[in-house]
Amino acid sequence: MELQSIKNRFGIIGNSPGLNHALNIAVQVAATDLSVLITGESGVGKEVFSQIIHSLSARKHNPFIAVNCGAIPEGTIDSELFGHEKGSFTGAVDSRKGYFETVNGGTIFLDEIGELPMGTQARLLRVLEAGEYIRVGSSKVQKTDVRVIAATNKELIESTQIHKFREDLYYRLNTVPIKVPALRERKEDIILLFRKFVNDFSDKYKAIPVQLDEGAKDVLINYTWPGNIRELKNIAEQISVLSRDKSIDAITMKGFLPEHNYSRLPVLASGSGSTGQNEFANEREILYKLFFDMKKDVNELKKMFFDLLQNPNIAQHAPVFNDQSFAEVHNNTANLSPAKPVFLPHNGEAIDHHEDVEESLSIMDKEKELIIKALKKHKGKRKDASLDLGISERTLYRKLKEYDIEE
Repeated sequence: MELQSIKNRFGIIGNSPGLNHALNIAVQVAATDLSVLITGESGVGKEVFSQIIHSLSARKHNPFIAVNCGAIPEGTIDSELFGHEKGSFTGAVDSRKGYFETVNGGTIFLDEIGELPMGTQARLLRVLEAGEYIRVGSSKVQKTDVRVIAATNKELIESTQIHKFREDLYYRLNTVPIKVPALRERKEDIILLFRKFVNDFSDKYKAIPVQLDEGAKDVLINYTWPGNIRELKNIAEQISVLSRDKSIDAITMKGFLPEHNYSRLPVLASGSGSTGQNEFANEREILYKLFFDMKKDVNELKKMFFDLLQNPNIAQHAPVFNDQSFAEVHNNTANLSPAKPVFLPHNGEAIDHHEDVEESLSIMDKEKELIIKALKKHKGKRKDASLDLGISERTLYRKLKEYDIEE
């Protein structure tokens, strides 16, 4: 089947090389039963690729279901996927079939696969390797024939290194990888997409479609689009509804775009959130950079003092620190690094030996410390603590169990 006919069928707009490459892989793998891992930022349209693969496969007449793993509470996700027996847990008044039973013979799309708890990951691995699963509260092994397509906006290989995602499951899912490009990597498609959205909204709201001058087009093309196609569609709708002048210039266009730093650096989430985007993934990236910078600063400070001790000529042109002033420096950085303080002797005697102490950079320890502090601050109220940490209450509950923190 030609790519253009597939694009027309599924409403895909664009001709960028990255998009066409991803579509070609989807078409080629559709006829097989191989597991597929679709990666890409939030809002790039990963679910459309799962629908393409299913509709072009031999399973196209069988069920297809999309499951957002990040939207299902940890305590019930096993029941949702694999089913449960009556009385297996509080509230289980009847037995229930899971998705792997109801979609037998079809395709299941697991979006945000990186949010699966470790126990559920083990169950999923068994389905992929042996086609077997066990209902919650049962000991009977059941068979299923389901094709699994997974998607994530995370770097799962990094999650395997910090033991948040099973390495064997990652390689089992990643049999065929499909990378959906971000909108900023498809600059030639941005104006085409915008025009399509504007025409759709003009029909919806019975309005005249807006027109962009060259300056407005440049603004659209050079914006980073952190929300990708979803954000572009929202902007198109805002302009269609709110703009009185149907001829849009650069200044008007900038007025509709969010005023924020266009950098792709991670930021701490301010809300609780229900998906993995508001959980510890971004915080870890910040902590890595923060602790690396602190380690570098402390080591440079220690090196400066040892250089002063070993070369008195440098000391004549450098600021002099005594025991008290260095102690103040150390006290100011004590919460940042557990490095031992080093003091200048009063008598000016040389130091023959020194020991470098490697600072602890354990992200797990820092996460645990932050959680304990947040709970103490809010007197054990998990909801308030999770808001303060910028994560969901479900994630906080999982972290409490993971780190064995007593509330």
